[in-house]
Amino acid sequence: MLGMGAYTPLDGFMGYDDWRSSVTDMKLANGVFWPIPITLSLASSIADSLTVGEEVALADADSGQVLGQLKVREKYVIDRDLECERVFRTTDPKHPGVEKVMRQGEINVSGPVTALSEGEYPEKYKGLYLRPEEARREFQARGWTQVAAFQTRNPMHRSHEHLAKIAAEVTDGVFIHQVLGKLKAGDIPAEVRTRAIQAMIDNYFKPNIAIQAGYPIEMRYAGPREALIHALIRQNFGCSHLVVGRDHAGVGSYYGPLDAQHIFDGLWERALLCKPIKIDVTFYCYCCAGMATGKTCPHDPKDHLSVSGTRQREMLSRGEEVPAEFSRPEVIAILREYYKSLGTGEAS
Repeated sequence: MLGMGAYTPLDGFMGYDDWRSSVTDMKLANGVFWPIPITLSLASSIADSLTVGEEVALADADSGQVLGQLKVREKYVIDRDLECERVFRTTDPKHPGVEKVMRQGEINVSGPVTALSEGEYPEKYKGLYLRPEEARREFQARGWTQVAAFQTRNPMHRSHEHLAKIAAEVTDGVFIHQVLGKLKAGDIPAEVRTRAIQAMIDNYFKPNIAIQAGYPIEMRYAGPREALIHALIRQNFGCSHLVVGRDHAGVGSYYGPLDAQHIFDGLWERALLCKPIKIDVTFYCYCCAGMATGKTCPHDPKDHLSVSGTRQREMLSRGEEVPAEFSRPEVIAILREYYKSLGTGEAS
């Protein structure tokens, strides 16, 4: 993310003053809006061996590939409870973001980073992996000045499609920006997800309305705070808006369903230029005979079909028929092929 320029204006990992100001006030020490700390934590045995001013290599934990070089500027200890309380609104160790903060290294190391590589992403996801400056050039080439970003880590079902089309109605185009970072168990691989999303775009969107791309972020499940960092990153990509639905970047019951929308209302003037497109829960309504939202549909919940990625995965893994109201047939065909390759998804 640092290497591709998604975290501009950061030039590396935060020092103590930026860390604390980001946690407590959602801004860097110089006053620039920044809602989630970007830090490097190391075991004390490693951090103690480093000296201020020293240049050290940064390597991928899985492949060992050197991705960059850090010039050590500062070493410090953080208040983990404070970070979790402010960023995640909980210190419950069952929260995945809290759990990660609590098990990270004891010492934070800050300093500017020189990127040497962006890892496997540019080659593995060629044509999908777009850097911020590349996305901005693409928008300009298409004549888009108002662009809505739509984040997903799932193949897009009818609710996703409905959200993206609402956004397209009030902007020049939609930037469907999928997560290419680490997957959770049961997630659809990016290669399959990409084909499924493109099938939806090709068959159900007019040309020059939607662009599909990806970026290597790892979800923190920070709910409201994460919605803000998602908007800030998309601002760097050239987007004017971010679609924020119910429970954006949430997990469990740690946040209210609309908390990620409400947090934008409390920002100071010009803190963030990328604005939210706030949309209520979406579903298929049998009385309306189409997709609808909680804000506009007058019918009883018993007439609604709740459309979710979790339920879609369950149906596909069991070989069940997926209703047309749930997902497009072109999308289902691609996903069903994937599940069959796993030895699941055969109708019983």
